[in-house]
Amino acid sequence: MRITLVGSRHFGVTTLNMLREHGVGVVRVVVADAEDRLAAAAKAAGIEVAVQANPKLVVASEIAPDTDLIITAHSHARIGKDALAASKLGGIGYHPSLLPRHRGKAAVEWTIKEGDPVAGGTIYHLADRMDAGAIAAQDWCFVKKGETARELWERALAPLGLKLLADVIDYAKVHKALPAKVQDEQFATSAPSLS
Repeated sequence: MRITLVGSRHFGVTTLNMLREHGVGVVRVVVADAEDRLAAAAKAAGIEVAVQANPKLVVASEIAPDTDLIITAHSHARIGKDALAASKLGGIGYHPSLLPRHRGKAAVEWTIKEGDPVAGGTIYHLADRMDAGAIAAQDWCFVKKGETARELWERALAPLGLKLLADVIDYAKVHKALPAKVQDEQFATSAPSLS
């Protein structure tokens, strides 16, 4: 399986490492900033790096030829329709909430702010609307009393995202397709970023 990874920062690097350990070929890494730690990790591993022409949009020319699957890991860029069409299976991303709850930026912060006793993570299909594509995999965890968003992310949600991505990749290897369950819009929440 040939993966184009779009991402940034620590979660982008841990996702890159998980993919390499999982035996899938990461053929290109796409970043918004050439100085990002994900770009440095990819270069150190001998993986081609492409820097987005527009930091808010990934286009087809930035996706590696013959890509089977696009994976986003801490990317705030929209993956254009042309880019998704350049990949055999389209694209998936990890969102640290039980979608459709807490769509948008600051999902973990909103989980804490709303006092949710349960949090979770979702692997979803990249689509026109942000965080609104079909669900490929989802799992949950409890939120500890007094836990901060950062603590919840580091303790439970980041590791959960890596596990769910690995599960979906294993499914795709066997079935040459991705699982998909449409999100139930009646439960959708979307909040502006926390300032």
